[in-house]
Amino acid sequence: MPSATDNTPAIRFENVEKRFGDNVVLKDLNFSVAKGDRVTLIGPSGSGKTTILRLVMTLEELSDGYIFVDGDPLTYEKRDGKRVALKEKHRNEIRKRIGMVFQQFNLFPNMTVIENIIEAPVHVLGMSKADAKEKARGLLKQVGLADKADQHPLELSGGQQQRVAIARALAMDPDILLLDEVTSALDPEIVGEVLGVLRKIAETTDITMLIVTHEMQFAKDVSNRVLMFDGGRIVEEDTPEVIFSNPKHERTKKFLHAIV
Repeated sequence: MPSATDNTPAIRFENVEKRFGDNVVLKDLNFSVAKGDRVTLIGPSGSGKTTILRLVMTLEELSDGYIFVDGDPLTYEKRDGKRVALKEKHRNEIRKRIGMVFQQFNLFPNMTVIENIIEAPVHVLGMSKADAKEKARGLLKQVGLADKADQHPLELSGGQQQRVAIARALAMDPDILLLDEVTSALDPEIVGEVLGVLRKIAETTDITMLIVTHEMQFAKDVSNRVLMFDGGRIVEEDTPEVIFSNPKHERTKKFLHAIV
């Protein structure tokens, strides 16, 4: 469990930099996400939003700087004035607190729905299969798929697969949920069913959410803070009301005008 006090941010980025070769995607990134907050990152493609989520999930390696989860360093720490990489075991322990739902559903096609959901709780958390299955059935009910437990992912629609992916992320009891364009691979008519599930999670839990989405109405509905990114930096941040109704920065105005 986190050792931090309640006012310690759930996630904190300190002077974060990410480079791919000579391409600097993020530079001098500093921001925090408070516990229980739902923060949405918006901005054009290539502005670094998904990279931020992948860094928190340790799917990408930090080029410089530090990320803290509940006050604990995630991949690097300062030691005797030096930046030192932390061991994989440490990273894995912290990563247990974080769930992520991807654009692509990433379900195991050879496993049933319920097998997909119990895989990590059983093998990572050491939960018994019986307990994990009981919990999984409750989560499937929560996402409206109680009758799909024994089906395989390819027998489901895209929207149903994404709801299974959400249930799978929640099965780990994460403190933090990362959502990366979770509706972008879906047909427009089924986007609503996935967003409805996520709205309910936002309303009924205190899970911290860091969200990347191009669904501005969803961002407006669930966020208490919106950050506008461009060129790997934050150009504006405020409440959804201000960002969507009265943005100050010209780049934000142009971006929102272009996607309406």
